[in-house]
Amino acid sequence: MEKQGHREMEGGPSESHTHIRLLKVNRELLVTHIRNIQCLLDNLLKNDYFSAEDVEIVCACPTQPDKVRKILDLVQSKGEEVSQFFLYVLQQLADAYVDLRPWLLEIGFSPSQLIQSKTIVNTDPVGRYTQKLRHQLGCDSKFMLCYAQKEELLLEETYTDTIMELVSFSNEILGRLSSLACLLDPSSDVLSEHGETVFIFGDAGVGKSMLLQRLQSLWASGHLGAEIKFFFHFRCRIFSCFKDSDTLSLQDLLFKHFCYPEQDPDEVFTFLLRFPQAVLFTFDGLDELHSDFDLSRVPDTCCPWEPAHPLVLLANLLSGRLLQGARKLLTARTGVEVPRQLLRKKVLLRGFSPSHLRAYARKMFPERAAQAHLLQQLEANPNLCSLCAVPLFCWIIFRCFQHFHSAFEGSPQRPDCAVTLTDVFLLVTEVHLNRTQPHSLVQRNTRSTAETFRAGLRTLLSLGRVASGGMEQSLFVFCQDDVEASGLGEADLALGFLRTVSALGPYGEQQSYEFFHITLQAFFTAFFLVVDDKVGTQELLRFFREWVPPREAATASCLPSLLPFQRRRGGRPVGSDLFKNKDHFQFTNLFLCGLLSKARQELLWHLVPATALRRKRRALWAHLCASMRGYLKSLPRLHSGGFNQVQAMPTFLWMLRCIYETQSQKVARLAARGVCADYLKLTFCNACSADCSALSFVLHHLHKRLALDLDNNNLNDYGVRELQPCLSHLVVLRLSVNQITDNGVKVLCEELTKYKILTYLGLYSNQITDVGARYVAQILEECKGLTHLKLGKNKITSEGGKCLALAVKNSTWISDIGMWGNQIGDEGAKAFAEALKNHPSLTFLSLAFNGISTEGGKSLARALQHNASLMTFWLIQNQITAKGTAQLAEALQENTGIAEICLNGNLIKPEEAKAFEEEKRLICF
Repeated sequence: MEKQGHREMEGGPSESHTHIRLLKVNRELLVTHIRNIQCLLDNLLKNDYFSAEDVEIVCACPTQPDKVRKILDLVQSKGEEVSQFFLYVLQQLADAYVDLRPWLLEIGFSPSQLIQSKTIVNTDPVGRYTQKLRHQLGCDSKFMLCYAQKEELLLEETYTDTIMELVSFSNEILGRLSSLACLLDPSSDVLSEHGETVFIFGDAGVGKSMLLQRLQSLWASGHLGAEIKFFFHFRCRIFSCFKDSDTLSLQDLLFKHFCYPEQDPDEVFTFLLRFPQAVLFTFDGLDELHSDFDLSRVPDTCCPWEPAHPLVLLANLLSGRLLQGARKLLTARTGVEVPRQLLRKKVLLRGFSPSHLRAYARKMFPERAAQAHLLQQLEANPNLCSLCAVPLFCWIIFRCFQHFHSAFEGSPQRPDCAVTLTDVFLLVTEVHLNRTQPHSLVQRNTRSTAETFRAGLRTLLSLGRVASGGMEQSLFVFCQDDVEASGLGEADLALGFLRTVSALGPYGEQQSYEFFHITLQAFFTAFFLVVDDKVGTQELLRFFREWVPPREAATASCLPSLLPFQRRRGGRPVGSDLFKNKDHFQFTNLFLCGLLSKARQELLWHLVPATALRRKRRALWAHLCASMRGYLKSLPRLHSGGFNQVQAMPTFLWMLRCIYETQSQKVARLAARGVCADYLKLTFCNACSADCSALSFVLHHLHKRLALDLDNNNLNDYGVRELQPCLSHLVVLRLSVNQITDNGVKVLCEELTKYKILTYLGLYSNQITDVGARYVAQILEECKGLTHLKLGKNKITSEGGKCLALAVKNSTWISDIGMWGNQIGDEGAKAFAEALKNHPSLTFLSLAFNGISTEGGKSLARALQHNASLMTFWLIQNQITAKGTAQLAEALQENTGIAEICLNGNLIKPEEAKAFEEEKRLICF
């Protein structure tokens, strides 16, 4: 009895069901499904259950099944403990013996404490390969991809989350993703069950590559998706560099061009094919593939062993024809569209919110004094703060903070100091050129900016030659020959502008290079076009071909081909569109404008002949103004509500950014003359807060009143502050779905109440609380022309509702109020009921989805009996019962002016609604 109890405590089986017996009874099952004998032999030998002679005896057997039978014979002959250990190896190395998982679960195997104390070594090819992948990705992702090769920043210590928004196929916002794990959740937030690809898109520098690097790091450390055994990361730009004649099998693509298994690659690949759900692919930068070949013309490849062009393999991986069931994450810049049938989720990266920016500042500047000073400088310079919403630019600005500090020294607030993106990149260039200077502990570097650039001109021109040559062909990876031909030496490469491509690239053993970021390549391209005196005005403007009127552009495809197929070394086909929504060209134009601005004149006089500089500047300014005027004139117009309305596209934003980069008031005035419409619609343009600086820079020169619609962008409070110069011209201002908080509304209140010309204010779906509601109430009371106010889907409770209701009561001019999706409750409803009584102008009121019960409904019903202006009243999705509905029906008997009261989604049963069928104006369902 004592022995039996001890055995049960140890977890062993009873006498009738010993481990030896299990091996005997299931002998043929084990012989059939055990394919890896080496793993068993290694563990039995390591734990002294087998001798070297036993291993030799097993290996002498002629076939695999014979070897398994011999192992079973030897294990059983050595007793119960060895048999139990044998089963323990099968259980612990689940990937090596995947076919035995169901059987092990069925027999309920539970090893004793003695057996659990034994060491298990994983010499299985699949397990070893997973370990190798984790090690390689862990090393690759340990440090951030730094601008300077001399710097090493731990990703774990510096990575900060950004705003991730789940969007629909048509880019409508569906909600935010709370964590990176949500990206890989196969069941939640799915747009299409048939799609396999999670598509992540956003502007250049917004953090797409860093997000993938963070995923790599989490997987490598075992903190992401335990079910994911394999993680393959590819940069799409590499695929563009393969020759047209190159072919690879899927196995070669994964192993030879990413990570090669140390043993038995065929077995590892077979496992991949059997369990594709254990594989995660990340493809970074789809927009960096360039050719005319799109997905609809990619030949299907279902056979994983059949050689094909690498781009064909990529296309078939994304479509699921290869490794169906594998998870894929694909990134691209805004403007690239992927066919719906491929998509499982679609995620938009927005960059840093104000809270993210503060968190990032804390990580980058642990000392509180430096941190506080940095945030103070950003607060004093909204434009600089707006640039920091883009993580890449934020990182660059933070790294150069000491230089900005010296520029602002002695002036705690410099709100009029406009820092452009060109300023930031010039400063970074200067800092890294000065690294070649000898360091001294007692003497500071005294070289001026002009002297620094003049001394480094040869290096900068060589870098520009590489950048420009690649930009012409949309190439971002350069071979050793390209770099050497440009005249760059080891000392030039050590500056950190170019970095080596770590993964095995298409150039084989030859070293490959790339610029740190696409924006840096654009900057050096622009620098080369400005400084090289051989570049004429026609060549200077070559990248402005995107700025053609939309009707002309409509004859060609406005979207980039999903999958390029031809390598661009020999030029571009006739008639192909150079831009195709490629931001790298737009950034080149932006930097051209910045470098040729008057503010840069003093620097460039030391680098370029004055006559050449003036000629290029005149050509650029003329082209800028003519392009903007022609673009706006070509846009289709809609005459509505007394306005001449145009829907501008993202190209218009790039025009504004370029004009702002010039910092020329003369150019801005000329551009403003070209704004011939009085209603400018810029919805869904992915405008950020920095774009508001550019918008105001031009629009504040207008001599007429304007309607401005910026709904569904990414402006936040910084963007609102940047709009201040043009608010004096606006009669319509729509800022819905823009992450605006109470701070932004306070700015609007301060400015709009100065001019009192506003007629329409749209702030739907922001982050406004009761504090912001008070500011809106003040706007409503003081702007006596304000007829439309949209405040739905914010965070306004009964307190804010009372303030707004009082303002409505005092306003004899308001006609349309939208409050859908707040939480004003019954107290807020009662306040609006008081406002409704005898109101002279209100015709539309929405209090839908506001937590209003029957009590609030009764108050509103009584108020309607004393109102002659209201025509439409929405109370959808509240908590009003049949009693409250009856009160509203009675009110309609007294009020014949109301056209409809909508009560859909309230607590009214269908049978209860029948009592109100005769009142057609009361809509219950």
